[in-house]
Amino acid sequence: MDVVSDAIAAVRIGQPSSNRLRVGGRWCARIPGYDGAGFHVVLEGGCWLLPDGGAPVSLGSGDAVLLPHGTGHVIASAPLEPAEAARAVSVDRLLGPGRPVPTPPAGAPEQAGPVAELLCGKYRLDHSRTHPLMQELPDVVHLPNRVGSHPQLRAAVDLLGGELVADRAGSALAVPSLIDLLLVYMVRAWLTKESGADRSASPPEAADPTSGGLTSGGLTSGGLTSGGPTSGGPTSGGRWPAALGDPVVAAALRAVHEDPARAWSTDDLAAEAGVSRATLTRRFTALVGRPPMAYLAWWRMTRAATLLRQTDDPLDAIARRVGYSTPYALSHAFSRLFGTTPGRYRARVAGESGAD
Repeated sequence: MDVVSDAIAAVRIGQPSSNRLRVGGRWCARIPGYDGAGFHVVLEGGCWLLPDGGAPVSLGSGDAVLLPHGTGHVIASAPLEPAEAARAVSVDRLLGPGRPVPTPPAGAPEQAGPVAELLCGKYRLDHSRTHPLMQELPDVVHLPNRVGSHPQLRAAVDLLGGELVADRAGSALAVPSLIDLLLVYMVRAWLTKESGADRSASPPEAADPTSGGLTSGGLTSGGLTSGGPTSGGPTSGGRWPAALGDPVVAAALRAVHEDPARAWSTDDLAAEAGVSRATLTRRFTALVGRPPMAYLAWWRMTRAATLLRQTDDPLDAIARRVGYSTPYALSHAFSRLFGTTPGRYRARVAGESGAD
């Protein structure tokens, strides 16, 4: 698979959950923090999103917003003062059968407002194997419904809206699949936006021509900052939109993700990218956050964890699929990264799935 697909597949577990919310007048509802990712799609009308510790975001019809680190937030018919937001009712009160008419915040004008309809949902994520690309996503990814922007995302939102409006045969399967597709399109749209911003800036190697190498930096373009869990992945602090837009680094990443079992060397990856070993190492380390072979070792273990979770394949088969000659070699490397053996990891995640 490609890097983006692999990054999402590595952390996604189970099916997404979602509910439709239709409200009118003056209202506000709280969604608590979540150990996964949350999202909203505005199907009709508009509202405001007030993330904990962040600036309010105005959402219009057709807008999509992703909260990749499960940031707690309030959704409301209008911007609120902190004291008003603190009194927001739980969103569960508005989603349940026979939902009550929301009570306006104290001091709010008693007047009717437009109707808003949203699809609100959550993705379950396994943060023990979070890919650094996912770590770099900002706390709020807002994708406005602008003419000509993100056409694939807009098409997916339209399809999803159609499935939700009519009780069609197969909707129980189509809706979760479309919601999964939304996650891919939202991450892709963010990468496209950030890559465009990066292309307008000076290339990394021009930042310090006397340094003899590159230095890694945080993601700053467009006012976005990285955040979220950091355990289990390569050193965060790389610039993944720039990495995927750099032809040298992207070629090496593509080779690793397409064939992680191959006995790659730095020279092999440099040949794939058409540059010298030194050039690849310098550019890869600057943008990804660690050298090519260190990233390869981490990705192999992350892929092994995915196979342990999703398949019943024996350990020797998994070892071969991720580039290890024996189960012992895989177990040793896996234990170093995850702090447990592959067998115990598989038993634990199976138990967690059975408890859902």
